[in-house]
Amino acid sequence: MTQEEFIEVLDNKGYSYEIEGDKIVVSYQWTVNLESLKKLPSGVEFNNGGDVWLHSLKTLHPGVEFKNKGDVWLDSLKTLPFGVEFNNGGDVWLHSLKTLHPGVEFKNNGWVSLEKLDTRNFTGIEGIDNRRLLNLMISKGVFER
Repeated sequence: MTQEEFIEVLDNKGYSYEIEGDKIVVSYQWTVNLESLKKLPSGVEFNNGGDVWLHSLKTLHPGVEFKNKGDVWLDSLKTLPFGVEFNNGGDVWLHSLKTLHPGVEFKNNGWVSLEKLDTRNFTGIEGIDNRRLLNLMISKGVFER
């Protein structure tokens, strides 16, 4: 998907955005529902006031940023590229993810749900922040296949 095609989708849905250099910043006040999209262009930042629903997304380019206030739903992704960071205010839902490469970082304020990667064994360890442990495990390549 090109940036022009993505802008057309945003316009059709009535979602506000700004162009900052080669980046499209989605600034809509509420939830951004793009659940039928299978691709996003590079250079997209979600800085909206609610959730981001990308349930059907198959690929994600490096440089896509999540700074939205709510959850991020990426139910169909099987892998995340190097350099993806989640700085959103809620949870990150990655139900189909099978591989996590070093360089992916979770800085979100909620849970990280990784159904296909059984991470229940290290959540809830007293005195240890589960995102910090998850990020350390990712950086060591524990989830690479």
